Amino acid sequence: MNLCRILLFAFCITAAYAQTPIQLIPQPVSVQPQTGLFTLTKSTSIEYNQVEARVVADLLSQRLNKPTGFVLAAKQGKAGKIQLNLNPTPNTQLGDEGYTLDASAKGVVITANRPAGLFYGMQTLTQLLPKEIESQAAVTKTWSLPAVKITDYPRFGWRGIMLDVSRNFFTKEEVKQYIDQLAKLKFNTLHWHLTDDNGWRIEIKSLPKLTQVGAWRVARAGHFGDRAEPKLGEPTPAGGFYSQDDIREVVAYAQARNVTIVPEIDVPGHSMAALAAYPELSCTKQQVSVNPGTAFSEWYGNGTFKMKVENTLNPSDENVYAFLDKVFTEVAALFPNPYIHVGGDECYKGYWANDPGCQALMKQLNIRHVEDLQGYFMNRVEKILTAKGKKLLGWDEILEGGISPGATVMSWRGIKGGIEAAQAGHNVVMTPTTFAYLDYTQGDPSVDPPIYASLRAQKCYSFDPVPDGVDAKYILGGQGNLWTEQIPTLRYAEYMTYPRGWALSEVFWSPKAVKNWANFVERMETHFDRADVAQVNYSKAIYDAIVRTSMNDGKLRLELASEAPNLDIYYTIDDTMPDQFSTKYTQAVDLPDGPITLRVVTYRAGKPIGHLITLTRDALQRRVGRF
Repeated sequence: MNLCRILLFAFCITAAYAQTPIQLIPQPVSVQPQTGLFTLTKSTSIEYNQVEARVVADLLSQRLNKPTGFVLAAKQGKAGKIQLNLNPTPNTQLGDEGYTLDASAKGVVITANRPAGLFYGMQTLTQLLPKEIESQAAVTKTWSLPAVKITDYPRFGWRGIMLDVSRNFFTKEEVKQYIDQLAKLKFNTLHWHLTDDNGWRIEIKSLPKLTQVGAWRVARAGHFGDRAEPKLGEPTPAGGFYSQDDIREVVAYAQARNVTIVPEIDVPGHSMAALAAYPELSCTKQQVSVNPGTAFSEWYGNGTFKMKVENTLNPSDENVYAFLDKVFTEVAALFPNPYIHVGGDECYKGYWANDPGCQALMKQLNIRHVEDLQGYFMNRVEKILTAKGKKLLGWDEILEGGISPGATVMSWRGIKGGIEAAQAGHNVVMTPTTFAYLDYTQGDPSVDPPIYASLRAQKCYSFDPVPDGVDAKYILGGQGNLWTEQIPTLRYAEYMTYPRGWALSEVFWSPKAVKNWANFVERMETHFDRADVAQVNYSKAIYDAIVRTSMNDGKLRLELASEAPNLDIYYTIDDTMPDQFSTKYTQAVDLPDGPITLRVVTYRAGKPIGHLITLTRDALQRRVGRF
């Protein structure tokens, strides 16, 4: 009887180990599972060996106490059950952000060269604990984690997400929540897009109208880009801005979580909110409104466009540079990082071409093309930034007018600009639309709210920021961009960020050699459960069928696929609702003529898992060669 009990106990322990898979995002450099479990209890001690580690230790105790209900306090020492150690002699393999984590039944030791490494080790530690560690309230739970040895350090030094707060304003508390989620994924940069045509979001004390006027617009509902024009004298209740105290608070909050905030003041284009406040800085001097989401431009198929309303600063007006000097003086004082992003993208030059002052400046500079005025403008801006001790960072259009060797380029129009910049010796952050634009539709456009392009999680995961033939030393890293024209709430910002943000975190942190999509999907599904506990929103578009069409000898050919492995796809074209007893997709199908409607659904292990997708024949015809 006793022997049976012993064997049963041994079986249960073995099963417990087997049921504790290590599902980390991003994937560490090295993970070596060991035998055993460490269990966190109310008597667990948290200690750190050097005072510089105190901030991380305090953050860890706060992180653990809320869901566990414990009252764990960190203190300096060398014998904690959870021990945070800074190396007295740096381990060159780990660098500034790497760490080792050694968990056994006796305890957990996280070791790093710098506090940033301890912070990232802390993120890994919490991911090893049960999903309930993400709870905002105390949970009764056995808080065990598997014994494991981990060595980890990032592939890239720049691991960023851009948050646009101009198109839709997010409060400082919402920005902090967003930063919390990024930090858990080992992102270390928040690119804060603070100004654009739709709102100026940062207080500039010497230019009060920027927020008195530029931060507010008329109230409009409906699809961004299709909204009605403002009316003369109409109230402007929609918007908001951050005071300089707000900015300092958010910057300090981010710094404690090893997130650097890079501010963007988008010039010379995308300046309609600034011109609403100070119209004299434009070429026409005409009063404009902060744009509420109207169709204020016409885009042509070759990538060129025309602005219906002026939104560019006048490069020939010295008052513009005096204005920018005031702006950047105050911005530079608020953000301690080396960079200020100055935009430079999508600058319409039609108003410059017709302006006598710009024509005179072109003659003075002996330039023939109005496009070259942007190079002059950017060089003036760079001198202003240099005087403030800052480096210029801009979108890849800044290459077109010529920039100094010290300028850093964000490559967004594909990777071409980044390749050219790196080959010219510029540092580059890779953030191409083709892999990193998180505002793009991530599932079928018949399911998710439509936008002008799509980007699936698997495509994000396939991104390599270092193109072939480019010296990797010029690639600082990569970034995902979340433009918010169609994103009015933090919940929806989360939905659009994840799981694609999880994929990008692995692209930017993990060694290229460890990337594996099928394995990532397993870990992603574990993180779906963790996000549910954390009440963080995300998309499940990876479970939806991918519907493509082509023409085959005059017939409309249907091809179906899925991002997640091990899904069964069922479809109907007879006006019935599909289920697991409908036709199972196995290969491309030529559809019959006639007014058919396709309905597609996915199953896993006999259970429906994806959205129902419904497409008419006309909709299928429009997809030929597009998806």
